[in-house]
Amino acid sequence: MDSLAPASTWFGLDLFKDLSKADEGNVLFSPAGISATIGMLPPVAPGATATQVQEVPFSEKDTESSRIKEEKEVGRQGLPWWRTEKTEDVHHQFQSVLSEISKPNDDYELKIANRLFGEKTYLFLQKYLDYVEKHYHASLEPVDFVNAADESRKKINSWVESQTNEKIKDLLPDGSLSSSIKLVVVNIIYFKGQWNSEFKKENTKEEEFWLNKSTSKSVLMMTQRQSFSFKTLEDVPAKILGLPYRNHDLSMFVLLPNDIDGLEKIIDKITPEKLIEWTSAGRMEERAVDLRLPRFRAAGSYDLAAASAGLCAAGLAGSPGGAGLRARRLLHRAVLEVTEEGAEAAAAAAVGFAVTAAPAWERFHCDHPFLFFIRHNESDSVLFFGRFSSP
Repeated sequence: MDSLAPASTWFGLDLFKDLSKADEGNVLFSPAGISATIGMLPPVAPGATATQVQEVPFSEKDTESSRIKEEKEVGRQGLPWWRTEKTEDVHHQFQSVLSEISKPNDDYELKIANRLFGEKTYLFLQKYLDYVEKHYHASLEPVDFVNAADESRKKINSWVESQTNEKIKDLLPDGSLSSSIKLVVVNIIYFKGQWNSEFKKENTKEEEFWLNKSTSKSVLMMTQRQSFSFKTLEDVPAKILGLPYRNHDLSMFVLLPNDIDGLEKIIDKITPEKLIEWTSAGRMEERAVDLRLPRFRAAGSYDLAAASAGLCAAGLAGSPGGAGLRARRLLHRAVLEVTEEGAEAAAAAAVGFAVTAAPAWERFHCDHPFLFFIRHNESDSVLFFGRFSSP
């Protein structure tokens, strides 16, 4: 999983920079979800999303030509053309990550689900279906795109809605599917966690959130004083904080610029390597922090067709050319709510402050635009990446 850890961070930050250029407001997407979808796609020219609609040019009807192509590639490198040594390793690592994330846990809800919706009259290569089932736990559900494209769209939307606890509705808009569609590849990721240290509701007050130096909006600001992983950055004028969810399996990291309008000034200076270094084990210190964080909801809805070249650059979807695939739509949606609810106070941290002298509190007031991402710590997978800049 080591190579996927920096890859997901690199991919998340790079895609964020692309998306933020087109939208000055909030940004939210799932690098882990998009990356998993990339891995499930049939061999294709670059491109992926959390939901991808494709025309798939190979089926059991094409077995003879596919067999000839496969035999040629097997002769050259010992693997079929869509299972190179590099992609084989990536698929295997995704299988390990999905298995780790999918372990039953009483402390939070974390679910990644994958599914293929395929035209029922189209005979997909069984090797492809077996491969996706093995590495991504994704089965094929036959649907009738030819005669009932809109009913199939509603069926897919209903599955997505049920898997995300009704947070994502109408993923595929009216008219997005046609009778020519052969396959829809869907990934969903759903997370609901409890803070390791709670924000008490009685401490939440209305405060100003500054969009820029001259404009502010009123928000409900959650507050607490607690021990958190903290680091003042030397590379850029900002600081970073780690807020663990219950049992520390997952954490939300918040990167807060020192200045109200500082985020846009430092975006280009933040590199994936630095982000990994800043948040790696041993780099951050446990500090007493006076934290203020807005209660907020962020959502993102994107057609990523224009970003397909950048998606390939993540190095997760490489495949030989000539497959002839064509993406019709590249859609991704994500929703995240951050509140005081569901947190459990950490007795050890509270006792620690009870037996020490009054600490010098680090001030971490998120009253202006900031970056954040939620990471699964064991696999180092970035589940959500975003910017909060507009209440």
